[in-house]
Amino acid sequence: MLVNNVYELIGQTPLLKLNVPTPNQSQIYAKLEMNNPGGSVKDRLGMALIERGIEIGAIKKQTTIIEPTAGNTGIGLALAAQKYHLPVKLVVPEKFSFEKQTLMRALGAEIINTPSEQGIKGAIATAKELAAGIENSYVPLQFENSANPAVYQRTLGPEILADLHNQRIDAFVAGAGSGGTFVGTAKALEAAYPQISKVVVEPEGSILNGGQPHAHKTEGIGVEFIPPFFDDLTITAIKTISDDDAFHYVKWLAKNEGLFVGSSSGSALAASIQLAANLPAKSTIVTIFPDSSERYLSEGIYD
Repeated sequence: MLVNNVYELIGQTPLLKLNVPTPNQSQIYAKLEMNNPGGSVKDRLGMALIERGIEIGAIKKQTTIIEPTAGNTGIGLALAAQKYHLPVKLVVPEKFSFEKQTLMRALGAEIINTPSEQGIKGAIATAKELAAGIENSYVPLQFENSANPAVYQRTLGPEILADLHNQRIDAFVAGAGSGGTFVGTAKALEAAYPQISKVVVEPEGSILNGGQPHAHKTEGIGVEFIPPFFDDLTITAIKTISDDDAFHYVKWLAKNEGLFVGSSSGSALAASIQLAANLPAKSTIVTIFPDSSERYLSEGIYD
């Protein structure tokens, strides 16, 4: 396959039929989003945020892009910004993986770290402060930008439907950080299958199930506030997955499926297996594996 640039490689990722045992012979399919050129599902979002900014006139020549991020959106934004030769400043809580921050810098972004204990809320506040002091700057703010769920509703959801050749899908399971991937993809699948179960995944330490916020090792998912995108979707269930279960399936997928995935993917698989027990026999479950384990090796993901 010949392509003219890396941007042509965003999307159209494989959907893999997993050989994981389930309680009632249900089948789990996983969308392998680490096959995007920047290595995660957020490549789709990075390009969408830049293009929306240009469309509304918020991004002009040499506009400085500023964004609070846990990592993957920052990589996707920096990759997209290269296409338009835009400077990028990314505000990242210190706790997030060394590898992701290294990749952001490799793509030309400047990293501004904020204290881990301030979480993503602290990063958002710092990004807004930076923008107030920099003329010709723009904060896309993935956490409230409608381009976030829209790009997944337009691309990822329809890809899944096409991958399965319109085979019935009984449940969609995915993690939530900003909530855009989950909501946008779920809307597209729900339009085709109105009775589909829409199950969101979070780590312990996230607040969706009413728990108290606290630190967790699972990266890329988990929320400190309810994503506003959730107002547009009725969620069937919330699965709260422990770090132990998430990392168990990270290791299982490497040893049994030859897949190197991050901890959010381990959480998604754990939740899918739990859900299968409550579905009719031989149901079809689709989930998303957002990124790969290579960007977490310094954190001992396989230890």
